[in-house]
Amino acid sequence: MSTTLFVLPSFIGPLMPFLLIISSFFINFKYNSSNEIVILKQYFSLNGNINLFLVLFFGIFIFNFLNNEILSVHLYQKYKINELEIRNNLKLGLPASNEFHIDNEVSIFFDKKSNNTFYNVNAIIYDDGQFINSNKAKIEIEKKNYNIIFYDGERVILNEIEKSQTIFEKFIYSIENNEIEILMYDKEHFNTLELLKADDKEFYYQGHNRIYQYFLILMIVVISLKVFFIFISKKNVFKFYFLIFVSILFLEVINSYMLFLLNNDKLNLYFYYFINFALISTLTYFILNFNENN
Repeated sequence: MSTTLFVLPSFIGPLMPFLLIISSFFINFKYNSSNEIVILKQYFSLNGNINLFLVLFFGIFIFNFLNNEILSVHLYQKYKINELEIRNNLKLGLPASNEFHIDNEVSIFFDKKSNNTFYNVNAIIYDDGQFINSNKAKIEIEKKNYNIIFYDGERVILNEIEKSQTIFEKFIYSIENNEIEILMYDKEHFNTLELLKADDKEFYYQGHNRIYQYFLILMIVVISLKVFFIFISKKNVFKFYFLIFVSILFLEVINSYMLFLLNNDKLNLYFYYFINFALISTLTYFILNFNENN
């Protein structure tokens, strides 16, 4: 559950335009249904409360900015590391009945287990004929190896080459496994500035997409404030909501398609910005100038 929570902030950024506009729909519908919006508009207007709306405007933007640039990047890193550990541990196998057998190479017998640490351990390493008794043992992943680290114990070797008994404080036995997955960095690992400095063009264009998304959020906040104060009959209000939602969805689809063209060298970056800014500006203009009395 905690691993899943780490990835939630990275979902907020892409969903923020829709969360904002849907929230404005719910609030508007609530006041529209009781005709309270008419009374509210008489005493609480955008022009008369510009300072309050500016605080709200920049508050939402700053929250989204800090989430995208700091919080989600930091927590997504933790999420990917935890996810990778879980997947690799599943490939290693799961202990059952106080026994753990790894690829017919090692068998571990223990009294109890906590957080990937085994206590009161007896182990058999088959290839080398080694028998180990230790207070505890941990399994760590390093590059393409599973490392079993034994602490404070005794090791007995019985094979054709060597017969010995040693006392140790720490003993590491490594098992190579080419199926171990390593951490691969994707776009969510980086903030906007890091993406813009990246050599990978997909990462680089994602940085420009982040810039556009910030502008989109600003315009959606403006649209949401307009939607909040609109008074429309119940017969037409859902049609109005639907048209706005589909328009924003259309903008995101067009943006995704243009990112695809950028990554395939079929679109100029200047046209990417021009088309996106022209579309969102046009939508904002029409909604702000919407006459609810018509």
